[in-house]
Amino acid sequence: MAPRVAAIVVSFEAGEDLAACLASLDAHAGSGVEIVVVDNASTDGSPDRVAHAHPHATLIRCATNEGFARACNRGAAAAHAPSLLFLNPDAQVAAGAVDALLAVLEADERVGIVGPRTLNEDGTPQVSFGPALGLTAEWRQRRLVRGVRRRDPDALRRAEALSAVASEPDWVSGSCLLMRRRAFEQVGGFDETFFLYEEDVDLCVRARAAGWRVRFEPRAVVRHGLGRSMARIARRARLEYHRSHLRYYRKHNGAASTAILRGGLALASAAGWIRAAVTRDDASRRTHADALRLAVGGGA
Repeated sequence: MAPRVAAIVVSFEAGEDLAACLASLDAHAGSGVEIVVVDNASTDGSPDRVAHAHPHATLIRCATNEGFARACNRGAAAAHAPSLLFLNPDAQVAAGAVDALLAVLEADERVGIVGPRTLNEDGTPQVSFGPALGLTAEWRQRRLVRGVRRRDPDALRRAEALSAVASEPDWVSGSCLLMRRRAFEQVGGFDETFFLYEEDVDLCVRARAAGWRVRFEPRAVVRHGLGRSMARIARRARLEYHRSHLRYYRKHNGAASTAILRGGLALASAAGWIRAAVTRDDASRRTHADALRLAVGGGA
């Protein structure tokens, strides 16, 4: 029987995380899922391990690190199933998660995207969905994210309550996102001008504008090593976040909001550069200098 879902995993130096991710798909999704691994020029030997341990998977080896969005599009083009599951290599699906996500798509033809409840490794919830990105909405969302990261009891209770019920948010996280292929192709897939970050929110925004619904389904559970895959390229990842954030605002939120965001980034980066200079933290100083140049140079 032809698979109903293609799991597309974009990997870069993911090592054991990738192995655990694929093992979770084998254990909890079985033969009903087509697996496509797109490797962004890893040097840690993980592509060879995939080829050996998962001969049933389609392995695409990119000559260079093409970024998340372009690699996802490569994987989607190579897959055949009518539904596309984009899954980070540091994420693991729990039993029944793929079926629960797929059931949401199959129950309503208007749903184009659905995301699961994502948990940290200690079982606490992650903030993996939310309202459209804007200055006020992001301020509120960041307060919640920081509180969850600190394991603040009030923030954890709020995140638990939000993630306990099905809802229709503006976006769900690309760490695990199931999308109807028809919707994916209608909106042209991921915007490849985003190298890393914000491409998932942009995809959801464009899908909603095209008439598709975005859903959050708490019955589907995924454990996600948040930030672990990016820790290997922390400096570049931080800069790409700022670049993508500015690009998203310029694309969706207009000149005034983009200017405010750019100004805030410039002030924060300048302050960070001064602190790093005082403490003689050269690595941090270079990171803040990169962000400052991006903010004042009109990049993104």
